[in-house]
Amino acid sequence: MKQKRILIVRPDRLGDVVLSTPLPREIKREFPDSYVAVMLRKYTKDIYRNNPHVDDIILIDDIEPGSKNYFWNKVREIKSHRFTHALMLLPDEKINYILFFAGIPKRYGVGHKFYQAITFVKGISRHKYNPLRHEADYSMDLARAIGVSPASLATEIHLTDDELEKSRELRNEFLGGKKYLVGIHSTSGNSAANWSPQMYFDLIRKLASMPGIRLMVTDVNIPEELIGVENVIYPDPDNKKSLREWFSIFKTLDLLVSSSTGPMHICAALKVKTVSVFCPLPAASPKLWGPLGNESEIVLPEKQYCDSFCPGDPKLCDFGGEKGLAVAKVVDAVSRMLRKNGLYD
Repeated sequence: MKQKRILIVRPDRLGDVVLSTPLPREIKREFPDSYVAVMLRKYTKDIYRNNPHVDDIILIDDIEPGSKNYFWNKVREIKSHRFTHALMLLPDEKINYILFFAGIPKRYGVGHKFYQAITFVKGISRHKYNPLRHEADYSMDLARAIGVSPASLATEIHLTDDELEKSRELRNEFLGGKKYLVGIHSTSGNSAANWSPQMYFDLIRKLASMPGIRLMVTDVNIPEELIGVENVIYPDPDNKKSLREWFSIFKTLDLLVSSSTGPMHICAALKVKTVSVFCPLPAASPKLWGPLGNESEIVLPEKQYCDSFCPGDPKLCDFGGEKGLAVAKVVDAVSRMLRKNGLYD
């Protein structure tokens, strides 16, 4: 039987790329002798480094996409791998044409765009997200189309032995005699409903009063309200750490508190526990975007709040107001998660 040589294309953000990590594992489980490569942007490549299920990482933007020779250089690069299948998890017209001219015979993509039709891409419909499933499950539909029967949708990031050792050393340093290390990630790049920085500051004050807990702010661009809080760790004050270095930092945590954002998915893939504030609207629902593969708890506003105050766009919601998502509710979720795992009493 001819070897399957499969290219997975995911040209978007950190969380989306993390949610694609089940595909190589499940493809290799179904087709152990297959060759699997991923095509990504430079800033997400670290998610797939050291992944035992991936044979190669191809970069979309190692050549300036607008440069004169970009298109045909990429065609030649892709063609040299002799791929038999391409799975395009996000519609992208330029990449679509690159894969077409690279001669990949079987190409699958999300949706039914005109440029897909004229290049003979097999469109995989999401049926208007009804019934609502997880993004990782929708992505897995493209693997199902080539004969994969997935056993798991758990996400994964693989650290090297050296990175794991570094993480253990950092954890001992960060704890400073405390028992539990809790991360707070307050920003989301305006990609989801989220608390205001002041609410995260109030959360930090509440958690800091609990015995045995050391707090860490994990934002790269830290809101002014959260800068310089006493007894809080800021692991990258000069904003110089690589994504792989951040993975070792996230791995030090017992738990991360955040909204629906890339670091939440990174922690899930590293098997770090998460408590996450979410909006229940379908486009932002935890059914679609929740963490996968770790122990997690989702915190939602009360239905009455959403019925009365929902702006209709999760990016405009900060869960604020008298009946909004209270800090105490997240503190309770953190306490439950730590107690559940014998970490807190």
